[in-house]
Amino acid sequence: MITFIAKEYDIAVIGAGHAGCEAALAAARLGKRTALFTISLDSVANMPCNPSIGGTAKGHIVREIDALGGEMGRAADATMLQSRMLNRGKGPAVHSLRVQSDRVRYHEWMKRTVERCPGLDLIQAEVVEIRVREGRVCSAVTALGAEYPCKAAILATGTYLKGKVFIGEFSQESGPDGCHPANPLGDCLKALGLPMRRFKTGTPARVNRRSIDFSRLEVQPGDERIIPFSADTDEGSLRNKMVCHIAYTNERTHEIIRANLHRSPLFAGVIEGTGPRYCPSIEDKVVRFADKRRHQLFIEPMGESTDEMYLQGMSSSLPFEVQLLFYHSIEGLEKVEVMRPAYAIEYDCIDPLALFPSLETKQVGGLFGAGQFNGTSGYEEAAAQGLVAGINASRLLDGLAPLILARDESYIGTLIDDLTTRGASEPYRMMTSRSEYRLLLRQDNAESRLTPHGREMGLIGDGRWKRFLEREEQKHREIERLKTSSVSPSAGLNALLEERGTAPLATGIRLAELLRRPQVDYQALAPFDSGRPALPRAVADAVETEIKYAGYIEKQKAQAAEMRRLRGMSLEKLDFSAIAGLRIEAREKLAKIRPQSLGAAANISGVSPADLSVLMLELSRRRRAGAESSARQEKSPLPAPSGKKQAEPER
Repeated sequence: MITFIAKEYDIAVIGAGHAGCEAALAAARLGKRTALFTISLDSVANMPCNPSIGGTAKGHIVREIDALGGEMGRAADATMLQSRMLNRGKGPAVHSLRVQSDRVRYHEWMKRTVERCPGLDLIQAEVVEIRVREGRVCSAVTALGAEYPCKAAILATGTYLKGKVFIGEFSQESGPDGCHPANPLGDCLKALGLPMRRFKTGTPARVNRRSIDFSRLEVQPGDERIIPFSADTDEGSLRNKMVCHIAYTNERTHEIIRANLHRSPLFAGVIEGTGPRYCPSIEDKVVRFADKRRHQLFIEPMGESTDEMYLQGMSSSLPFEVQLLFYHSIEGLEKVEVMRPAYAIEYDCIDPLALFPSLETKQVGGLFGAGQFNGTSGYEEAAAQGLVAGINASRLLDGLAPLILARDESYIGTLIDDLTTRGASEPYRMMTSRSEYRLLLRQDNAESRLTPHGREMGLIGDGRWKRFLEREEQKHREIERLKTSSVSPSAGLNALLEERGTAPLATGIRLAELLRRPQVDYQALAPFDSGRPALPRAVADAVETEIKYAGYIEKQKAQAAEMRRLRGMSLEKLDFSAIAGLRIEAREKLAKIRPQSLGAAANISGVSPADLSVLMLELSRRRRAGAESSARQEKSPLPAPSGKKQAEPER
């Protein structure tokens, strides 16, 4: 290909989905000349699947993105149609915010943010080649022959990389929503020696609102109290604008699906890629959960300016005529008009074991991966990786150490650690159960955990930092006041306690101790707490959680401290093949992944507790040997200069 030099950048970001937007914004905001390439400007921050942000564990990630200085939380708040806090019946560790977003407005918000960001150029072009010189990225080349020299590149290709769509017997090379796929770039990455694999995902149909009989469906309204994702959003400014609905499949639906399984490309073996276990198609559900008489589906609006509705929970790759049959078998959807059929899409992605924890590839210096390219699923997981990749590409160019978040301080850290030490045999989806530190990683304390990192990285401005410090001071001051202030028995207080099913007071009690009772909440005690200051609701919520779960939190902090100690034990200079006592599988896994610490090694599948003990003994042996060597050197007199008698040691 004949190429010409178009424009030089510090960082090139390939793909303008949720990962690419966060990566490009972070890099540009950190002062790097950045180019963001997309096959279509109309697909910037597109939501080709569910038009929502957040959900179980994903809501935690959005809060963490915001705490680090990312954009997704602000965009989700600004384009919200409906807000709900999931898992309210469970403990605060698993409360997860989810909003239904206006798909078009979300795209417009993020595109405008990218367009107006200083130092960031948004370019519609297909990148077909990443050029490498002496083992490092040197430029990105487009299909039109334009070459853009750069010092680092971030691959955020989503499902475009050699994408292929399936609807029954029909298939075609395609990206999401009819965009053309990125085939030449996929060939280029294989030629560079990157270990690529094939994954698959699916998306449900979109249907016309006018064809739905809502009178036969359950209404799912939003929450009365709307909690924002971003600390920059005024809670009082948010309003629910639309409702969602719930429908159910039935035995007739399942009969239609079972009778046509042979026409499903997934079950027929036509699809090569591995699909997400935790987001199965309706065919998967019917087969895997054959004893269930019905499956729930959610009918969700795509936006205020469209009558498209999304059938959440009904992804499928069955033929279009079969889709029509089983949709029409569902109560309320008997006359539904399908505007976009459901489809499956398979695509290329990298084996994430080929990434450092910084998300830089081990094969090519300065080449980073983010989002579905790294083997994940979900907008939120993608945006989180994009943010980290953008930060670390910038820090690489500045000669600074990368941002590596620990498992005990963020779900983002857990996500990246899982990918780079355990790999992904299927599209990775974040769940609260993936973290061993769930009580430490709550939504309400994401700012406390990560905003100092965002400030250190350079993404948290002075105003945001000042407000953060004020909220932290309010929280700590109120916790101390509750620990030292008491309340005396009274008729009103005891009546409240008896009404809530807990013992009345016979003597005075510290407010913190009273608040630890499961039946008592912070807001209910307000009439009996005369010294209470006026606090923002979010601060009050955090205070209550910290006090109620103090014992459990301290226990998890102790566990995290021990793991941090292990993570501080570096393995970088060890020759695993030479360590006696390691099992063959452990040697192979350790040599392939090259974990940087003992803590990282502990997360590798195939490395047993016995193997970790062997590594600890080897590290201890080396430390002792190093200490003995240093002691000998201190005791040994310095050699005399050439031609001179060695001086006597001082007495």
